[in-house]
Amino acid sequence: MKCYRWMLPLLLLAATVTPASAQQQIIVHDNLGLTGLNTTCLLLNCTVSTSLGDPAGHVFLIKVNASVQPLAFLTVLLNQVGIVDAEIDQQVSLIEATAGPVPESLFDQTPLPYYGAAVWDGYANQPAAQIVRAQEAQQAFKVTGAGIVAMIDTGVDTQHPALVPVLVPGYNFINNTPNGTETGTLNQSSAAVLDGGDPANEPIYVNQQTIAVINQSSATVLDQQGNADFGHGTMTAGIVHLVSPTAKIMPLKAFSSDGTGYLSNIIRATYYAAQHGSNVISMSFSFSSSSQEMAGAIHYANKKGIICVASSGNSGLDEVVYPAGISGVMGVASTSDYDTRSSFSNYGSDVWVAAPGEGIVSTYPYGTYSAGWGTSFSAPFISGTAALLLQVSPNVNEQTAAAAIAHAMQLSTSGMGNGRLDTYQAVQAWVEAQE
Repeated sequence: MKCYRWMLPLLLLAATVTPASAQQQIIVHDNLGLTGLNTTCLLLNCTVSTSLGDPAGHVFLIKVNASVQPLAFLTVLLNQVGIVDAEIDQQVSLIEATAGPVPESLFDQTPLPYYGAAVWDGYANQPAAQIVRAQEAQQAFKVTGAGIVAMIDTGVDTQHPALVPVLVPGYNFINNTPNGTETGTLNQSSAAVLDGGDPANEPIYVNQQTIAVINQSSATVLDQQGNADFGHGTMTAGIVHLVSPTAKIMPLKAFSSDGTGYLSNIIRATYYAAQHGSNVISMSFSFSSSSQEMAGAIHYANKKGIICVASSGNSGLDEVVYPAGISGVMGVASTSDYDTRSSFSNYGSDVWVAAPGEGIVSTYPYGTYSAGWGTSFSAPFISGTAALLLQVSPNVNEQTAAAAIAHAMQLSTSGMGNGRLDTYQAVQAWVEAQE
């Protein structure tokens, strides 16, 4: 009976198709694998684009003509032999909070030796690092980080002096090329301008979310809509490095310089991280619709002992977002330097813990530094802390890391999970668990 159920809907779909250059993307789980899906697509007039990397070889991205009604197509697709589930490939956007006043730390450009490179003093000793007691933990327990933290983001400036000593090879899932660099997203003239530096070395508002120390010409280039989130990945990686300076960082580029990406590439990056030696997956983004296949990728990573961390979003609402809302992920909210919930920070059931997220100073492309606002910059504090736990014992996993990190500073604000991160308490709890 089932082999006939697709015939009438298929005829209706075919009747509505008109030639179009654009295509829609759909994520499909087919238990019959590529052979079965190719047969299905031959019947339904779709094409298999790529495997999304699950070890069983059952999850794929397919493309259909833009003129096809997606919900009608999904109904037909789900009735085919072997199809377990299917979902529209969501477009995900990195949306951060509006920048506040320039933090004083961004003015402190005094060179300071920091684990194999010279960094700005204002980066290494900024208030956020002191609030979470990162250096106290490093010194008291003689931990500086271990393992590999995979950053699913816009890529990383792989030539940034502070990050060069800890970077391991990554991947660009947008262009399907090795190396997760983000600096190639600007044109050469922009790179040359950035490389020249600001003679006054004064912070400039690059866009609504970011302040960086670059020159005015560069600010004009970066202020354009197409480069709105350029530097995001370098910034999140720099925060991990601040907390866990000897942990390795794997840049996985799933977002373009304009801060947009597709869920399919995020899923691919998650499987890639899990299959290429990562111990922590750091995800400084969120989206509103649940995804069965993203949950499957997270579950696979957790089974391999990988710790997963994600931002809880910047809408200032009590709402569940993903991947923070997926079981096996620590969702992270944002606090001010005064241990209050940031006005932009989401809160509620998907928040496991909070961390500072206002005026966070971090690395920025072309060897400079910046400050940013948003839960994107809170999550890497947790990812970095997880890497410290790995040095105490490599047996730490998502569950045990979450339990250790739950030893946090209690907050008066509700909906902030276990409170504000205290790296010292987290490491201490994991040390005591080994005794």
